[in-house]
Amino acid sequence: MIDPLAEVVGLLQPRASFSKVVSGAGSWRVRRSEAGQPFYCVILDGSCSLAVDGHEMITLQDGDFVLIPAAYGFTMSSLEPAPAEEADTAPVALLHGEFRLGTQNVPPDILLLVGHCVFGSPDAALLVSLLPQLVHVRGEKRLTTIVQLVGEESRTLKPARDVVLARLLEVLLIEALRSMAGITASPGLSRGLADERLALAIKCMHESPARRWTVAQLAKEAALSRSTFFERFNRAVGVAPMEYLIAWRMAMAKNLLWRKQAGVAEVAERVGYSSASAFSVAFTRHVGLPPTRYAREQTESQHRVGFAGN
Repeated sequence: MIDPLAEVVGLLQPRASFSKVVSGAGSWRVRRSEAGQPFYCVILDGSCSLAVDGHEMITLQDGDFVLIPAAYGFTMSSLEPAPAEEADTAPVALLHGEFRLGTQNVPPDILLLVGHCVFGSPDAALLVSLLPQLVHVRGEKRLTTIVQLVGEESRTLKPARDVVLARLLEVLLIEALRSMAGITASPGLSRGLADERLALAIKCMHESPARRWTVAQLAKEAALSRSTFFERFNRAVGVAPMEYLIAWRMAMAKNLLWRKQAGVAEVAERVGYSSASAFSVAFTRHVGLPPTRYAREQTESQHRVGFAGN
C-alpha cells in the first residue's frame, strides 16, 4: 500500500542543519525571515508567543511542537511583550552551547529547543508546497522525544551521525504531519489525508501516477460528486486535484532524472505522458528547463559537489 505522506517526506531528504537550546527571561523578541529554511521548535518548559506571517498569533505552551516547512517570516516573543520600538533581542551564548534571550542572571521562565533542517531534494520547493505552511502540535510526547533525540544527535560526533539524523528527521516530519492532521490544520497533504474520502483519491494518484486521471474519475474513487470533490479537495489540500497530480508527477520526474534512473522517454511513460515530447513541454512549463537540460545540470552540480569534497 502506497503511503503518500511517507513518499513526499522520503523525497524531501531532510538533513539536520543545526539545533540549539534557548532559554528566556523577562521581555524579549526575535524576528526571522529566512525563506526556505525549515524551522522547528519544541517548548521544553514555559510559554511564549509565535506570530507567523499570514496566521493568527498563537501561545505556545510546555510540550508544544512547531514546524514551519518553508520558514516564512515569523516572530517569537515573551508573553510579556517587548516595547514596539525596541529592536530584536540578541541571544547571548552561555555554557554548554545554550543561548539566553532577555534578562540575564535570573532563572529562565521558558526553555526551548529550536533548529533548522535542510531538504536535499532538488525539488524541495515543489514538495514543500504540498505541506501545511504551519504545523502546531500540542500534547504529543512522542514528538518531544524525537526532537530531543535530534538535538542530542546533532551535537555528537558518533559514527553514522548523518545517517541517524536523516532517519530521525524523516520520522519527525511524518510524526508531526500526521499528529496535526484534521479539519483545523493548515491546508496541505496531511489535512487531505485526514479526510477519508479525499485520502482514497490521493492514494490512487500516488499508486498509479501514470494513469490518465480526470477529476470525474478521482471523484468516483472518493465516492463524491465531481463538484463536491473538487471544492472539498481544494479547501483541504490548498490546490486543485489536477494541480496536485501534476505537482506529484513533476516531483517524481525530477527525482528520476536527478538520480539518473531512467531516460526522458521512460520517465515520461512512468509519470503519465503519452510521449517524450508531451512530457518535455509539461516539464519545461513547470520546472523552467527542458528535462534533458535539467538532468545535465543536476549531473554537473553533483560532480562539482563531489570534486569540492575531495
